[in-house]
Amino acid sequence: MELLEFLGLFGGLALFLHGMQMMSSGLEAAAGNRMKSFLERLTANRFMGILVGALITAAVQSSSATTVMVVGFVNAGIMNLNQAVWLIMGANVGKTTTGLLIALDVGALAPIVAFVGVFMMVFLKKPNLQHIGQLLAGLGILFIGMDMMSAAMEPLREVPAFVSMMATLSNPFLGIAFGALFTALIQSSAASVGILQTLAAAGVVEFSGAVYVLFGQNIGTCITAVMASFGTSRDAKRATCVHLLFNVIGTVIFTVVVMVFPLTELIESMVPGPMAQIAVMHVIFNLATTVLLVPFGSSLARLAARILPDETAPVQESERGMRLAYLTPVTAGGKDGGLGVSAIVVDQLRNELRRMLEMARQNVDASFKAVLEKDVAPLERVEKREMYIDYLNKEISRYISRLIAIETNERGSKIVSCLFAISGNIERIGDHADNLAGYTKMLVQEDITFSEFAREEVRQMRDVSIRAVSALLSGEAGRPEWLTQVAQLEQKIDDMTADFRRDQLVRMRDGTCSDEACILYSELLTDFERIGDHVLNIAQELTKAKTAL
Repeated sequence: MELLEFLGLFGGLALFLHGMQMMSSGLEAAAGNRMKSFLERLTANRFMGILVGALITAAVQSSSATTVMVVGFVNAGIMNLNQAVWLIMGANVGKTTTGLLIALDVGALAPIVAFVGVFMMVFLKKPNLQHIGQLLAGLGILFIGMDMMSAAMEPLREVPAFVSMMATLSNPFLGIAFGALFTALIQSSAASVGILQTLAAAGVVEFSGAVYVLFGQNIGTCITAVMASFGTSRDAKRATCVHLLFNVIGTVIFTVVVMVFPLTELIESMVPGPMAQIAVMHVIFNLATTVLLVPFGSSLARLAARILPDETAPVQESERGMRLAYLTPVTAGGKDGGLGVSAIVVDQLRNELRRMLEMARQNVDASFKAVLEKDVAPLERVEKREMYIDYLNKEISRYISRLIAIETNERGSKIVSCLFAISGNIERIGDHADNLAGYTKMLVQEDITFSEFAREEVRQMRDVSIRAVSALLSGEAGRPEWLTQVAQLEQKIDDMTADFRRDQLVRMRDGTCSDEACILYSELLTDFERIGDHVLNIAQELTKAKTAL
């Protein structure tokens, strides 16, 4: 094989993979969040879930992208394991479309499709049309790359060493192992199946041996989802396990069928051309495996749970130390982007921020109570939660800064920026709650006592503060009417602060308030007012994020 042909092979593979990545990014930018809502509504029914998984994978030409998205949704708690099973089955059916398109030789139209896509990206101003153009450009580039690989592989049938090596793949175990390893290496079953088709078309590999490589390729495509599951929840790992079980079971069944029955001879007699034969076998493999396993979808989920059981001795969070409960690595296997990444990350960030906000709410409540009761006993828990809030803010901020660096979607960047601001404001609420806890220590150490009038005002502060922070956890969060209600609460906090300061001046003139108590009470009022300010800031950012979706 000459150097130019070798370069043509790798250049074609590069274009193929880049085209696929462009399609994925274009679809994510155009419909990532709508895709998420679509999935949430339709995956409760097994047949609809399979159909949705197949359609999404056919659109983006990557079962790995769909499966990574599913793993992320399970980890974020958006989808349960049983729902994930149907989407994974559908993804395996949908990935066969690439082979069919290659077999139908739609690559002849690839330059036109690529030109139309690039034209839309360069000359159209509307972002959605530019994203659609990116998708079309990716599709065209994908098939241009496939044509380059096909041309580069043509001379390989004249190379004895290569032909001899490919002949060994007629051994079922060697063929499956080769297909799995090669696909795992390039992390794309669509690309590896396309390469197999071009090898068969060039006469380098016989169809009877290619089927075993094809079966192995279905196993190898699981590697991306496996890598994406690192650091995720147990159920997310089980979703990956289901994906692997599906393909391993299908491979075992079809290997036995091909060895016992003349299935390959039947396809060869009915379907003209090795490229079409491989495409048809790919469809039969995934469709038949799906039909066979649909009645056992729940059993697959249970088997995955047995393979990956719950931790036998779960420990309390305080014993296990501080951790992120929902966030997973921004990229899988070192790749940036991918279908559904923004949609997944937004939900994971929201869940993490909700957890952080609940800690802040508990600290506000506990700190006001401690002030009222002059009780330092709860303050150790308040301090631990405050440290946890600081930890979460630091980790979320670090995570978002990495995400912003790779986010090319303007809408996604706006949402992530809003969530970044929310994290900082939650941390400030935690700081003010911690200040309140500090006043309790001073009240006890200096034996300072608030008057009954001041204590009643502190009770009112506590009540309205809890109402304001709790409003941020409402399911209505982000709606305009909800923002109005939160703004009214914040205004009430400002009005109460002004009224209570006037009352404090009256008590000072009357001599019913000691100097030490007045100073502490004045500081407490400042923290109370600041809590309201940060609550309104969070509400405004939540509304901006909701509007950007």
